[in-house]
Amino acid sequence: MTRPAHIAMVSIPAPGHVNPSLEIIRELAARGHRVTYANDPSFAGVVTAAGAEHVPYDSTLPAHDNAVAADDLAGQLALFLDDAIAMLPQLRAAYDADRPDLFLYDMTGYPARVLAENWGVPCAQLSPSAVAWEGYEDDVADQTEAIRADPRGAEYYRRASEWLAANGASETDSTRFIAWPPRGLALIPSVMQPNADRVDLDRYTFVGPCLPEPDLTAWTRPPGAGKVLLVSLGSAFTDRPDFYRACLTAFGDLPGWHVVLQIGKHVDEADLGELPANVEIHHWVPQPAILEQADAFVTHAGSGGINEALRAGVPMIAVPQAVDQFMNADLVAAAGLGVRLDDPTPEALRAALLDLTGDPGVASRLSATRRELREQGGTARAADLIEGMLGNAPVPVPDDRATGKR
Repeated sequence: MTRPAHIAMVSIPAPGHVNPSLEIIRELAARGHRVTYANDPSFAGVVTAAGAEHVPYDSTLPAHDNAVAADDLAGQLALFLDDAIAMLPQLRAAYDADRPDLFLYDMTGYPARVLAENWGVPCAQLSPSAVAWEGYEDDVADQTEAIRADPRGAEYYRRASEWLAANGASETDSTRFIAWPPRGLALIPSVMQPNADRVDLDRYTFVGPCLPEPDLTAWTRPPGAGKVLLVSLGSAFTDRPDFYRACLTAFGDLPGWHVVLQIGKHVDEADLGELPANVEIHHWVPQPAILEQADAFVTHAGSGGINEALRAGVPMIAVPQAVDQFMNADLVAAAGLGVRLDDPTPEALRAALLDLTGDPGVASRLSATRRELREQGGTARAADLIEGMLGNAPVPVPDDRATGKR
């Protein structure tokens, strides 16, 4: 039996970087481990509800959405570096007299790796999205050079390298330090991993999404609803009234379909005009509960929403808005689990919905993906692997190459 240990988790105050690992935190705490979780005070309630002790640090990340344009990669990198630089001394002060047996960290919580290396503590990254693969740097070289060509991007790389060196990190190339942890758990289905055949399985293990059981009482399918469509652009980049109007035109009064439309906090329902009779509109919805009862999903292709849709076996119309969502949308389409739409006109949206839900091949592939998620093990397997890392013990990594799982 594994001895109780102090396990410290580090992340930033963003749902997409916190929610994917919460069930792992809950499971570790339930197994008797003391789990602390460093995050901004705004996430204290989320952390404690998962059974962890909240360790506060003051994040410098802006509290509002869209502080930096979705395509401004240099600006985004600078924001996260500023937060990392501010985070490290706060982590050091919080944990110096209470050093954990193991650091876990989200990819944005990489100051935890710096501290782990300084103190000789084992660490592992919990990745809510795709991980690096052999040849990764070469494959993204064009994007890297484009960022470096921007004076702000060049300054980011310089500052990051100097900061890593000054703090005794084992690697001063920021791309490699973030992308190549000593050990990592990928909290995604392998079907959502680019170049999965080139991933180092001695470094990474695909455990799949670690999701809580949905509360099916949180939303009830209306009586008489034939099929259900959920439309949601997630929690950020939701200020898209034109897109919502296109969805109302595409799906409003579509025979046999009931539509749930989430519009986020930026858009006023009154700005969308008269609602068709088959549409219900909300600023926020219990997405997992709806997906378990849905027949299709129009999504921005964030990792969390994709994982929930794949668990429910729901085909997706991906309308990416920012960052990794474009890659995610391509992977969904390449796997035959949905389509990507860059120009979501009413005509294109309606045609995509009818094509997807009428294709038995899509349903078959979704069923196979659901089986794969069960085989990857999810929360219980992730907790087993983490317990194997305690005390620098060898991690019992199953031979995924022999089983065909990645």
